[in-house]
Amino acid sequence: MALRLQIVASPSPLNKCSPSPLPTPILAMVVSRPQNHRLPTARMKANSSRIDSTGRKTSSIRCYSALTPELKTTLDKVVTSHKVVAFIKGTKDFPQCGFSNTVVQILKSLNVPFETINVLENEMLRQGLKEYSSWPTFPQLYIDGDFFGGCDIAVEAYKSGELQEVLEKAICS
Repeated sequence: MALRLQIVASPSPLNKCSPSPLPTPILAMVVSRPQNHRLPTARMKANSSRIDSTGRKTSSIRCYSALTPELKTTLDKVVTSHKVVAFIKGTKDFPQCGFSNTVVQILKSLNVPFETINVLENEMLRQGLKEYSSWPTFPQLYIDGDFFGGCDIAVEAYKSGELQEVLEKAICS
C-alpha cells in the first residue's frame, strides 16, 4: 500500500493554500490554487523596473522556494517515520517510469518492507522534494531517515552489495 502525502500549507502571495484538517493516518496535502497555475522549482517575480546609476534599466527579482517550512516539517516526519521510503513516479504496484520501476524491483527483490509516495499526485510536493534532497530527479530513496540516492546510485549500490548492507543495518536498528 502506498502512502498518501497531503501537505497543508499556510496562505502565501504565490499560492492560495488553506489549511484543512483531514482524517488520515499519514501526513496529507491539500492545495487550492488557480487552475492555470504551475509551480516551478523556484518562483520568480519581478518587483519593479529601475534606472541604475549608469542609466541602464534594471529590475529586481524575488525568488520563492517550493519547499515551505510546513512541507519541510512534513517531509522530515515522513522520511523518519519509516525505515525505507521511496518517492517515485507512480505506486509500488504500478510504477509509471522505468527508473522508479527499477528501484521498486530492487527493493522487492531484497524482501525489504518499504513505503512509496507518488510524486505525480502533487506538483508542490514534487518541486519541494527536489529542494529538500538537493536531488533534481525521481525516484528518491530514503533509508533510515537519510537520503540514499536515485536510481543509478541504488543500482550501483545493489550491484556492489552496499545497498543490502545499508538496508540490513537500517531494518535491524
